Amino acid sequence: MGSVPAAIGAAVAEIAGCYAVWAWLRLGRSALWLVPGVVSLALFAFLLTKIDAPAAGRAYAAYGGVYVAVSLVWLLVVERVRPDRWDLAGAALCLLGAGVILFAPRN
Repeated sequence: MGSVPAAIGAAVAEIAGCYAVWAWLRLGRSALWLVPGVVSLALFAFLLTKIDAPAAGRAYAAYGGVYVAVSLVWLLVVERVRPDRWDLAGAALCLLGAGVILFAPRN
């Protein structure tokens, strides 16, 4: 698995896991939502280890940009709220930063 698919998968898993807690506490859903939420958050942590970076902090930093972009996809697809131009501009900046962190030539 490459770094980009791992980061996208990690983002989906983290957002889904956190959304399960959100649904329980903010939307009044059953506490049973926490079960798949915990599984999803464990998958998130596992997928982060698949990002090809020599240090955990660098993998997490690069992942952050992908997380922002995938969060806006979640906003559109799951919550049915259309991101505005500022959301999209911010996500583009985050992805650019993630690319610099992850793919910069290093010794």
